[in-house]
Amino acid sequence: MYGFEALTFNIHGGYLEAIVRGHRSGLLTTADYNNLSQCETLDDIKMHLSATEYGPYLQNEPSPLHTTTIVEKCTLKLVDEYKHMLSQATEPLSTFLEYITYGHMIDNVVLIVTGTLHERDVQELLEKCHPLGMFDSIATLAVAQNMRELYRLVLVDTPLAPYFSECITSEDLDDMNIEIMRNTLYKAYLEDFYNFCKKLGGATAEIMCDLLAFEADRRAVNITINSIGTELTRDDRRKLYSNFGLLYPYGHEELAVCEDIDQVRAAMEKYPPYQSIFAKISYGESQMLDKAFYEEEVKRFCLAFEQQACAIILGKPSTLFFS
Repeated sequence: MYGFEALTFNIHGGYLEAIVRGHRSGLLTTADYNNLSQCETLDDIKMHLSATEYGPYLQNEPSPLHTTTIVEKCTLKLVDEYKHMLSQATEPLSTFLEYITYGHMIDNVVLIVTGTLHERDVQELLEKCHPLGMFDSIATLAVAQNMRELYRLVLVDTPLAPYFSECITSEDLDDMNIEIMRNTLYKAYLEDFYNFCKKLGGATAEIMCDLLAFEADRRAVNITINSIGTELTRDDRRKLYSNFGLLYPYGHEELAVCEDIDQVRAAMEKYPPYQSIFAKISYGESQMLDKAFYEEEVKRFCLAFEQQACAIILGKPSTLFFS
């Protein structure tokens, strides 16, 4: 189906393919979640997790535990596994793995800039940043007063630099401009990642382009809903939508003129993959929409993993990392 790529795949990808497959056995089971739901204290959670692959990361933590400690240590496990994969990867897998971190970098930049705007302590903000999105000059983000300074003083030497071409203005950084910056950066990042995966071809292109298209559509819906009743114009809203996905371009035209959640629903229900998502929420409400999109996203990740397992090796193991 995908030519002869499987014949030479194991030369560079066999070891990491096995590593990713092995990580599946370390996922918490339904029984684990049932037991966790019965825990009455954080120490009970620690005791139960001691029998899982999270145990070594929590075993030296003294009591009383804090929720932030558990989250931090579980995240550390993910980061360690990611760094091991990156250290063993060759091109194009290494570039793919680096792309995965760019979304966390964008979130960290927005967190620092927003926190600084509201006079939060920089060190406190740094502790809340995702480890996969850290870079050397992130602490100096606090000195920027506008997007031009943000780029010139800090981000010019980071992988995010190419995505700032549409963000560089002299306008002061306020809540509205920061949110526009976040969505503009994500648009450029998703389009770049999509084109990279498409260029790779094979199963990587088939699986990842579908996942990224879903993410682009989800962000288009969220941008529309969050901008209803704000000073953001229809043209400004349209500029924040990614130039790919199932909704591109006709769905974007409809979303750009929506003025309430029911109009968004009417536009989205024309696309069969999204009918089931909007069927889960009542008319006039949007609070459960994020959860419905998240559940659909998880299903797609699981299917991506299963699809590769069904036909020997159909593509690069990097596509499994999201699973």
